[in-house]
Amino acid sequence: MFDLRHPFFAPLWRRVLTSGLVAAWAFVELLAGNPGWAALCGAILVWTVYAFFIVFDPADYKDNNNG
Repeated sequence: MFDLRHPFFAPLWRRVLTSGLVAAWAFVELLAGNPGWAALCGAILVWTVYAFFIVFDPADYKDNNNG
């Protein structure tokens, strides 16, 4: 459903910004008293941090279009 290995996410600043926005949204949901949505956003945050920083491989982010 979501391709976190898309070439769009190759630059570090985009990966950091994406993870930061998800973290901020999880915090907003927590402050608003919505623990379910906060947990969902927290799970997405864990997924993005894992994909963007823990198992990151630059070869996965190359554009494979051959024309």
